[in-house]
Amino acid sequence: MSIHFDPQTQCFSLHTRSSTYQFQVDRFGYLLHLYYGRRSEGCMDWLLTYADRGFSGNPGPAGDERSYSLDALPQEFPFQGSGDCRSPLLVVRDGKGIFGCDLRYTGHEIQKGKYSLPSLPAVYTENNSEADTLRVFLEDRRLGLRVTLLYGVLEDEEIITRSVLLANIGTQELCVEKLQSACLDFLHGCFDLISFSGRHAMERHPDRKKLRFGSFSVESRRGYSSHQYNPFVILCDHTATETAGRCWAMQFVWSGGFSAEAEVDQYGQTRLQMGLSEWQFSYPLTPGSSLIGPEVIISFSAEGLEKLSHQFHHCLRKHICRGPWRDRIRPVLLNSWEASYLDFTGESLLKLAEQARSLGIEMLVMDDGWFGARSDDCRALGDWNVNEQKLGMSLSALVCKIKAMGLKFGIWMEPEMISEDSDLYRAHPDWAFVIPGKEPVRSRNQLVLDLSRREIRDWLFHAICSVLEQGQIDYLKWDLNRSILDVYSATAADQGKVLYDYMLGLYELLDRICQRYPELLIEGCSGGGGRFDAGMLYYSPQIWCSDNTDAIDRILIQNGSSYGYPVSCMGSHVSACPNHQTGRSVPMKTRADVAMCGTFGYELDLAKLSAEEKASVREQISEFHRTAQLIQNGRFYRLSDPEADFCGAWEFCSEDAGEARITAVLLEKHGNMTPVYVVPRALTPGSVYRDRDSGVLYPADALMEFGLPLPQNLNQYDSQVWCLEKTETA
Repeated sequence: MSIHFDPQTQCFSLHTRSSTYQFQVDRFGYLLHLYYGRRSEGCMDWLLTYADRGFSGNPGPAGDERSYSLDALPQEFPFQGSGDCRSPLLVVRDGKGIFGCDLRYTGHEIQKGKYSLPSLPAVYTENNSEADTLRVFLEDRRLGLRVTLLYGVLEDEEIITRSVLLANIGTQELCVEKLQSACLDFLHGCFDLISFSGRHAMERHPDRKKLRFGSFSVESRRGYSSHQYNPFVILCDHTATETAGRCWAMQFVWSGGFSAEAEVDQYGQTRLQMGLSEWQFSYPLTPGSSLIGPEVIISFSAEGLEKLSHQFHHCLRKHICRGPWRDRIRPVLLNSWEASYLDFTGESLLKLAEQARSLGIEMLVMDDGWFGARSDDCRALGDWNVNEQKLGMSLSALVCKIKAMGLKFGIWMEPEMISEDSDLYRAHPDWAFVIPGKEPVRSRNQLVLDLSRREIRDWLFHAICSVLEQGQIDYLKWDLNRSILDVYSATAADQGKVLYDYMLGLYELLDRICQRYPELLIEGCSGGGGRFDAGMLYYSPQIWCSDNTDAIDRILIQNGSSYGYPVSCMGSHVSACPNHQTGRSVPMKTRADVAMCGTFGYELDLAKLSAEEKASVREQISEFHRTAQLIQNGRFYRLSDPEADFCGAWEFCSEDAGEARITAVLLEKHGNMTPVYVVPRALTPGSVYRDRDSGVLYPADALMEFGLPLPQNLNQYDSQVWCLEKTETA
C-alpha cells in the first residue's frame, strides 16, 4: 500500500515513487500537515515548533497551554473558527447565522483503488492496483457536521488527489460560505508562485511572482474557469528552473468559478490552497444533505518544472481523458469558420469538402450558422433545428454526401446559450438567467440557459441528439461564448447554490451525451480557451486552445498551456494569412509546424490557396501522420522561453528516447545577429542520432551540451525542424 498509518505517532504517510506527503492527528484531535517533499520515512513531527505567540489564540481543548495555537501551526484542513486567522478552506454558518466550527478527527479508512465522486469528474484508474484511497473523518458535534477528507494516491504517476465531502448529520440547516478542497502548509521557505493569466485570444501566459508577506490569489468570478486565469498553479523555489529545483502544483478538476490562494503569514509560513470560488457561493445544507468539494490534483517534483509537467501530462492523458478517443490519433480536420464565417450553403460546404479530400484532410466541421434564423450572432441560439433553406438540403443529405467522399463530419453547437431573438426564448423566457426587474447584462447578444434545472437539461439532451443522429455525426464542437452573469434560477430556493448546481448539470448533460454516443469526438471550446481545464477534459479529450490562430501568438499560448496540460488535448490549426486576429503574415511551413504542437487541423478557405500552398498542405498532413504517435504520446520539452528569447523552441521525445522531433521558430531578426542555439534534452547519452531529412549524424552528449544552431539564413518567423532517430552507440 502507498498509504500508511502509524497508530503510535498518529501519522498518515502517503508515498509515491519519489515523494512523501505526511500529516498527523495531534493530541487534541486536530490535523497538522507535516511534510510534502522527497520520499522519506518516519514521523516528521519534529519539524513542528511550539511557543507562546502573542495574539495567536489557543483553541478550547488546549486549555491554558499558550504555546499551542492553530494560528501558527501547519494544518491539513484549516477551517474558520479554530483561531487560525489565515485563509481557511471551510467557512460554515449555523441555523442562527453564527460563523465558526470545530472539526476533530473521529477515524479513517484505507482501501485499494481510487475513490470516485458522484456527479463530478475525477482522476480514475483502470484497476484497483493502480491507486489507493484514504478517507479521514472529522466531525463538529455542535453543528452536526461530518467532513470526509478524500485522498487518492497514484504511486507510479507521482500524483496525489484531494477532495472533501460535507454531510449534515444534525437537525439544523447549515450554510457553507466557503469550500476549498486542498491546501499545503510550509513551515518555512522562500517561494515563487506561477499562475497562468491572460484574456480572450491570449490565454495562459506564465506569470511568476516572488511571494512576500501577505496573500495573493487568482480567481474566476465568471461562472467558468475563464480566459483570464486558469485553475492550475505552481509553487516553486526561487531558483527552480526547467530541470532543477523543488516544485509543487495544484490543478482543479472543475470548470466553474475557482480560487487559488497563496499566503505568507507573520512567521514566514506559506499556505497554498485551491477550491471553489466564494463568488456568489452560499450553499445550504439541510439535515441529511451533502456537498462535494471538487477534486484537486497535486504533484511534486524535486527536479524542476519539466518533470512536474510530465507528471500532469501523463495523469491527464491516462487518468482524466476517457473513451475511445483518449488514445487515438485525432483526424486532421478543416473547420469552416475562418473559411466562410456564417456565410455558407450546403453547396459551398460540399466544394470545401471536395477540396479538403483532395489534399488529404480527413474531416469537415460545419461551424456556426447552420440552424434556425442564424444570419448573424444576435439571434437563434437555442433553435437547434436545421435551416434547410440556407443549406439547400437536409443535414442528413449533406452528411451523407460528405461521408461519401471519405470524410468524417463534425458540427458546432453552443448548447448552454440562448438568444432573446429565438423561438426557444419566446416560449420559455424563464429558462434563461435573468434577474427579475433588472435589465440583463448581455454578452454577444445572448443569455445563459439555467442548466441547474433538470427539465432544461432534458430538453437540451433531446435537441442535441436530434442533430447528432442526422447522418451519424462524428465530432461535436461544444462552445460557450460569454460569462455566466445575472445568476438567478426561477426554481431555486436559494440562489447561492445555483452556480455550483449549474456545473453539476453541465457535467450530467455531457456525460449523457458521452454515454449515448461513445464514438463521438467532443472538442471543448469557450471562445477558444476560456474553459481549458481538467474538468472539461473528462468529457472532451481535446479543447480548442484559443480563438487566436496566429502562429506566433499560439507559440506563447501553447507554451503556457504545456506547464499543466498535454499537447494531445490542445486544439491547434493552420489558418490563413494575413491572420484574421492579428493581421500578421507567417510562412505556411511555420503555421503548420506550430499547429503540429497540438491536435492539428486547418481553419481557412482552401480555394484561395495557390498550387504551391496546396502541395505544402499535402506534405504537412503526411508529416503529421509520420509523427502523430510521437506528438500525442511522447514527452514534451520546453527548450526556450518564447516570452523572452529570440526563438520559440520545443521538443517531442519518445519514452525510449529512440526518436525526437525538435522545432524552433525565429521570433526576432536583427542586423548582424548572433547565432541562436537550441539545446535538446532527454536523448540517450553515449548514442548517435541521425537527422531524418539531412542525414547528418549527431552525438547525443554534444547535442545536449551545446545544441543545434539555427540556420543563419532564417528570416523572422521562419521555422526549423530536426527529426532525430537513434542509430548507434558512439
